[in-house]
Amino acid sequence: MESTWPLLSLMVALPLVGALLLWLVRPLARCGRSIGMAFALATLGLAAYAVAMYDVASFAPVQLAETYAWIPQIGVSWALGVNGLGLAMVVLAAVLVPVVMLAAWNDFAGDDEQAARRRTGFVALTLALESFIVLIFTAQDVFLFYLAFEAMLVPGYFLVGNYGGPRRRYAALKFLLVSLFGGLVMLGGVVALGVMGPGGEHAFLLSTLTAAPVTGTAARWIFLTFFLAFAIKAPMVPVHTWLPDTAEQAHPGVSAILVGILDKIGTYGMIVLCLPLFPEASRWAAPVIIVLALVSVIYGAIMAIGQKDLMRLVSYTSISHFGFIVLGIYVGNTAALTGAMLYMVAHGLSIAIMFLLTGFLTRRAGTQKIEDYRGMQRVTPVLAGLWLFGGLASIALPGLSGFVPEYLVLMGTLSTQLWAGVVAMGGVVLSALYILWPYQKVFTGPKEEAKVGTKLSDLRGIEIAAIAPLVALIAWVGVQPNHTIRYLEPVTEHVSVHLTDDSVAVNAQEGTNQ
Repeated sequence: MESTWPLLSLMVALPLVGALLLWLVRPLARCGRSIGMAFALATLGLAAYAVAMYDVASFAPVQLAETYAWIPQIGVSWALGVNGLGLAMVVLAAVLVPVVMLAAWNDFAGDDEQAARRRTGFVALTLALESFIVLIFTAQDVFLFYLAFEAMLVPGYFLVGNYGGPRRRYAALKFLLVSLFGGLVMLGGVVALGVMGPGGEHAFLLSTLTAAPVTGTAARWIFLTFFLAFAIKAPMVPVHTWLPDTAEQAHPGVSAILVGILDKIGTYGMIVLCLPLFPEASRWAAPVIIVLALVSVIYGAIMAIGQKDLMRLVSYTSISHFGFIVLGIYVGNTAALTGAMLYMVAHGLSIAIMFLLTGFLTRRAGTQKIEDYRGMQRVTPVLAGLWLFGGLASIALPGLSGFVPEYLVLMGTLSTQLWAGVVAMGGVVLSALYILWPYQKVFTGPKEEAKVGTKLSDLRGIEIAAIAPLVALIAWVGVQPNHTIRYLEPVTEHVSVHLTDDSVAVNAQEGTNQ
């Protein structure tokens, strides 16, 4: 379905315009939060309109498409469009950005100009990051995808480095260098695709490359360049170490965006780029990737159980969850693949609420150490109840957002590779421990044993307002998952065709060579 007007381009441009406006017009700093929220809500409105325009019944692989020649000399196009997964990720980003802005509304306090500019800088960087996120999830040109993949590191770096804990600059530098390394490796693969692909003015279009994919040993090497970049972003063991350091030091809202949305770029790239462009190489690498995914599931869970810092604990739970997602992608089962995509949505919601609520607690108390807390449910009962709600959603309590995707991944894995499913089920058991033990230590027991003050305030109205949309969406996805699955099933069908019909790819390549 072609877009009659450049809706997706407008969604990319709008938050970036808002960011530039706040940066360049200094008097706007006094009302920067309100202006930023207006741009974020306008982007959310466009995302809602995109959902209304999307025709689920058509099963078209890409909709709302717009393609313009950009650099025809090297085959680069400004080509945007969404499949069901891309649309879900864009909507998730459009929801989380205003939620994070509202949650951080009273942060960076002060009435002087410096405090105002600091608040405005946070809002502007968040809007700029949202712009690149939308571009990544809508790009239908591999080179354009790569440019957005690298560009989003700039606002991400400054958000981590300027707003966070005492070692935030170290964490920001590590985040930047590790991500840049993966991106530079992927650049080699992008260039190789341009050289070995069919060429032409639209050489990097996904549709062009999918119709005539690179095959053989070259495809395997190119696949590895893409997969390494996506594994770092995911993050998978053993290239995960940047995440706990970043989450520990970053502002909670920044962590919610980084882990809730940005890290999904890794698994999104595996599904939308790796599987269709390199089907044979994906199957070739699948056994090793499945093992790494299972290691991530178990290792992330065990590390989460042993953490003494609340933010690091939440980050390690994500490593375990991403292991489940990657397992669903590469196990070779359509139910598991659909479950992995739904898992991306569910995890984005649950991890955002966990980071934000943990941030509310630790900023009140002035410490992230688990041992400093006791009996907080008597001091902050609303915060404690919502934290438990978010934790139960992340460990797949029936009726909440995580249950159906985890069930689909496990069911698909058990029916395809029994041993892998059994190992993954061990991660399910461990997940109950890494949520319920910290809850017991932090929120139960006599409050007099706490090392922090026992007169902390509970959640304020603006904080509850920020969390409320996430609570509603977690419950909605849990009770009515089929409304989201309807958008994801065409993606599963489209990717499965590329994975099973090798003859089409081979014939297309032979025709190109002739």
